[in-house]
Amino acid sequence: MKAIPKAATEQFSVIFGNRVAVAEVRFGIVTIEVAPENWLEVCRVLRGNSEFAFEQLTDLCGVDYLGFGQTEWETSEATSEGFSRAVEGLGPGRFAWGQRPMPGHVEHRYAVVLHLLSQAHNRRLRVRCFAADDDMPMVPSLVDVWGSADWYEREAFDLFGIIFEGHPDLRRILTDYGFTGHPFRKDFPLIGNVAVRYDTEKKRVIYEPVEIEPRVLVPRVLRNDARYTADDIDREAQMRADEQAG
Repeated sequence: MKAIPKAATEQFSVIFGNRVAVAEVRFGIVTIEVAPENWLEVCRVLRGNSEFAFEQLTDLCGVDYLGFGQTEWETSEATSEGFSRAVEGLGPGRFAWGQRPMPGHVEHRYAVVLHLLSQAHNRRLRVRCFAADDDMPMVPSLVDVWGSADWYEREAFDLFGIIFEGHPDLRRILTDYGFTGHPFRKDFPLIGNVAVRYDTEKKRVIYEPVEIEPRVLVPRVLRNDARYTADDIDREAQMRADEQAG
């Protein structure tokens, strides 16, 4: 897979003007940001214009930026005596979007991200669109541009509650009928909202209130430290990686 050359990234500005902003370039993949009002138009050009020819949509997903850049655990400076004393603040799900500790990090809470492939140019592109309304995130559907967006958009709607305007059949695809909430949102409770079980007497599935006590779990922390590698081979590999990193 070839990296997108600098001339090609400049082509975004030439063709789209201020409708597109190049956010970053990582591992040869460019990320561009598009506003919701330009979402459909820009995506049509990305597919139909021979300069880009991104004829294949390989993935579409939602992102919840609640707690973005905020950690609940002091993992890098915590001692080896126990991580229960390393809590440094409220984590995602324990504060509302308007009360987030780092309000200037991102402007909007929800985003839709596309991964596109141009077989003609052997290039990939990442496209991101932030929904303007944090209470009811909505972006135009891309089903008319890429047919493969159909189930991807249903998945993002199901898991994140992002509404895709113009989708021909926008309904849940992974969770059960009558499921409450959207499980990939950062403020969705880890214990869920209801418990589901099969009742042998009623001979059907029933929903009951959750009986699990909510609690904060101590995460497993993987330290990037040669002291914790398994053997001499791992230590040597870690030393070489550190030398290459500079």
